[in-house]
Amino acid sequence: MTRFQDRVAIVTGAGAADGIGAAVARSLVQEGARVVLGATSERVHQRAAELGPAAVGVVADLTVDGAADMLVATALERWGRVDVLVNNAGMTSVASGWDADDDVARLSLTDWEAALARNLTTAFLMCRAVTPTMTAAGYGRIVSIGSTTGTINAMPGQATYTAAKAGLVGLSRALALEVVKDGITVNVVAPGYVATGSQLEFEAAAAAAGPFGRSGTPEEIAACVLFLAHESASFVTGSVLVADGGHGLPETWPRP
Repeated sequence: MTRFQDRVAIVTGAGAADGIGAAVARSLVQEGARVVLGATSERVHQRAAELGPAAVGVVADLTVDGAADMLVATALERWGRVDVLVNNAGMTSVASGWDADDDVARLSLTDWEAALARNLTTAFLMCRAVTPTMTAAGYGRIVSIGSTTGTINAMPGQATYTAAKAGLVGLSRALALEVVKDGITVNVVAPGYVATGSQLEFEAAAAAAGPFGRSGTPEEIAACVLFLAHESASFVTGSVLVADGGHGLPETWPRP
């Protein structure tokens, strides 16, 4: 029997074929789970089709109130339960690339609010939608994809992303205390540089300077998610699992 046999999961931000969300969904299905994939793009239907009858795709803009409830309703209608929620929806920046166009001095309120909505509010709305179902069942695993940018390595020109990912940690820790009595754990995986189709040249160069000399893979991040999402991680809650290949260790940076 596989590790997630008969479990039902929701994975957001699962539209990109080479992204973390799709890798998490694939890993869950391979381990026996049934998965609802959410994304803003129609590509999510293709991702679900690739996984077969154990997966269904839903197009949903999670910044809109009610979209999160739709994902939960889809899981309940199709499979009658929700055991795992993986919050992966988000974006790196409303600005292009890793330049300073997103620095605080020039950042518009519109862009600030848009980035917070994508990277933090989406997770809040999904958590709000799913916790009543998990509470009623007396079991649940919530894992959010954060970033080392919001924990140990702030990035210039990424004020919105850094603030949102830091806020995701705070949200997760507060929620963990609220639902621990209900058999629900809430944790964060904080990746460093990960090789996806959206990876920028700057990221690749920075990752090459780390201990491994490379970026992580979506599958390596998925393995961290599945650890926290499994029932055996019952004593882990309110935690941040950093998966950056040691890149955040001070010893990996050149000394002055």
